[in-house]
Amino acid sequence: MPVLHKIKAYLYDNVLTPDPNDFIARTASERSLNVKQICEASVNRGGADVAAASMEHAVELFLKEMAYQLCDGYSVNTGYFTACIQIRGVFSSAAETFDPKKHHILFQFNQGEKLRTEIPNIEISILGVAQSDAIILEIKDVKSGTVNDLLTPGKNLKIRGNKIKVMGENQANGIFFVETSTRMRLPVEASDIVTNNPSEVILVIPALPTGTYSLEIVTQYSNGTLLKEPRTATLDKILTVE
Repeated sequence: MPVLHKIKAYLYDNVLTPDPNDFIARTASERSLNVKQICEASVNRGGADVAAASMEHAVELFLKEMAYQLCDGYSVNTGYFTACIQIRGVFSSAAETFDPKKHHILFQFNQGEKLRTEIPNIEISILGVAQSDAIILEIKDVKSGTVNDLLTPGKNLKIRGNKIKVMGENQANGIFFVETSTRMRLPVEASDIVTNNPSEVILVIPALPTGTYSLEIVTQYSNGTLLKEPRTATLDKILTVE
């Protein structure tokens, strides 16, 4: 089968295991595309026989209706992904009812058969060990127990990564939650950073409004020394405050 797609990746120290000699791979050109950009790309390469604006409108209508049906408890199978709604949290007795303070609703997405059949068409090129950039590998919301997903304001967040210790006198340094629509950057107070190590940072999540966020760590730390200028590590997942 011919290779249709090529992805380049760098290796990073795997701080999620005790083995000091293993690595994980991260793609070298991760970029998030919205519906409009995907529709425009499809039309430009000849993958669609309608105008990009028409395609975008139809996709938005489909996604809106899909969300509506998911909220009614239906599961969805597009062939490319499956989706369903899940209820997280422990019910202490058979008579206990749903409590938003204790239980959480989560939308779960998984790859479908049509995406899996594309995997043999992808060629991965490992470019070697990445330069000593800071990187966030994963976050865990301690209250909900979710990974790279939910945020619970006022509770602890564990951040695992490489060279993410917040260090240096530059005023740009710190940890920030960035609201995805307004791009407003909401800082974490220095006193709310409970643990500040090169591979693990634990903090108290600030009083974030309901919405979606990206996570940034800005630091001058580098193997125990200080860089002249800060560098930014950004988690490549979108986080949600319900």
